[in-house]
Amino acid sequence: MPRIRKAVFPVAGLGTRFLPATKTVPKEMLPIVDRPLIQYAVDEAVEAGCDTLVFVTNRYKHSVADYFDKAYELEQKLEKSGKHELLDVVRNVLPPHVRAVFVTQAEALGLGHAVLCAKPIVGDEPFAVLLPDDLIWNRGPGALKQMADAAEASGGSVIAVQDVPREQTGSYGIVATDAFDGRSGRIRAIVEKPKPEVAPSNLAVVGRYVLDGRIFGLLETTRPGAGGEIQLTDAIAALLEEQRVDAYRFQGTRFDCGTHLGLIEATIRYALDHEHLSDGARRMMSDALSELGVVDLE
Repeated sequence: MPRIRKAVFPVAGLGTRFLPATKTVPKEMLPIVDRPLIQYAVDEAVEAGCDTLVFVTNRYKHSVADYFDKAYELEQKLEKSGKHELLDVVRNVLPPHVRAVFVTQAEALGLGHAVLCAKPIVGDEPFAVLLPDDLIWNRGPGALKQMADAAEASGGSVIAVQDVPREQTGSYGIVATDAFDGRSGRIRAIVEKPKPEVAPSNLAVVGRYVLDGRIFGLLETTRPGAGGEIQLTDAIAALLEEQRVDAYRFQGTRFDCGTHLGLIEATIRYALDHEHLSDGARRMMSDALSELGVVDLE
């Protein structure tokens, strides 16, 4: 498979779990320390070699596009004030060689439909899909770079997976694979949200995909499921019958930032790993736990 150059970010969801905050702020713009969730996913895509970023949004969300646009008045004020470090931060949310494209998903018809909305930009070449809710932390190469390298080596599509407790299989797409070779194995079947007693494994699909462009044709013929939604999982199941698709157990820790506890956990982890904030964050957490009568962190 050729190296991926395009990445799709489905960001049209309403983020109802985080109301009332998401009444005006998209969940992708919720901060982890000092950067919004979407920035972490974008950085991961750029690191993997992507230079065209396709954001599939709805007609109400403007702040994601505003975030990646130039902020002339702010930049002028920072420049006049001599705040050059902050000016660099504002200007470099996207590297100069990377372009952002915004596509509107007119109706909320599922993840598969959201990905299909990117077809006019992506064409028939291989591409990545990143769900910003799934924040993946790693000291080494990002999850998508690991997957892009694997896809380039194998010649097939690659889907990120992680082990989950069997009682949680009903919350994920679950894959059955041939024996793993190191970190990957060829997928034989994929099932959407199976009950624990019928799940083919406990390998759960998480929000990173490297897909052959053929997936678009399969999405166009995928029949809507429950709620009238077009499921990406169903199109991947059809892709399995035509070509190789591997499951990839990435290196790194995934935080489900679509939940309150996941967002809190990610904030704590990134604060503890922050160059300037780690010592203070550790002290503050230790003090808070001490006040609650919990054993000290140190």
